[in-house]
Amino acid sequence: MRIRPLLAAGLVAMATACSSGTDQATPPATTPSAAPQPEDVSLKIPGIEVKEYRDPGHVEIPTRVAYDQSPPFGGYHDASWAACNGVVYTKAVRNENMVHSLEHGAVWIAYNPETLAGAGVEALAKKVTGVPYMVMSPYPGLDKPISLQSWEHQLKLDDPADPRVDAFIVALKQNEYTHPEPGATCDNPEFDQDDPPPFDPSPAPAGSVPVGS
Repeated sequence: MRIRPLLAAGLVAMATACSSGTDQATPPATTPSAAPQPEDVSLKIPGIEVKEYRDPGHVEIPTRVAYDQSPPFGGYHDASWAACNGVVYTKAVRNENMVHSLEHGAVWIAYNPETLAGAGVEALAKKVTGVPYMVMSPYPGLDKPISLQSWEHQLKLDDPADPRVDAFIVALKQNEYTHPEPGATCDNPEFDQDDPPPFDPSPAPAGSVPVGS
């Protein structure tokens, strides 16, 4: 299925709808609560991209998935999910594990360590550290400084202060209407957070599992 850009009538209306009744146009600096939304309100966020993935299944290391997006945000994935309860990884993590975290309702903030300054990395890390269903990692070669992923949703940005960062988190973190496994845990004691399966930037080789779109 083709990715489609979804343009909004305006971010102010989105931020207001997600701000628990306040009339502030700018989302708060801290990571907001992510109560399930009655609909996919993320579709109102300017620049968001959405793609449907049907019947995703599991693979095991070292099997690769031939993802059609970078970073990927749906499709086949590893049987083990990357721990995603407020973890800020300092190493790039294998795509197949990160996509499984999205299936559980997590929001993944990926950033290009070559194009996002240290202050920007720190600002994003504050939105993630210790926050359930949030995860962050470097992503070498990313075509934008920042890319936000949830299951079947992605938003690429240049500025960590962009209010769409918080709007994306509010709309999609643990949104029971937009990911396949509501209530699934982000804890994974068997996943080594200090030495996770490494990210492989090379194209998936012949014989890799199709993404499943």
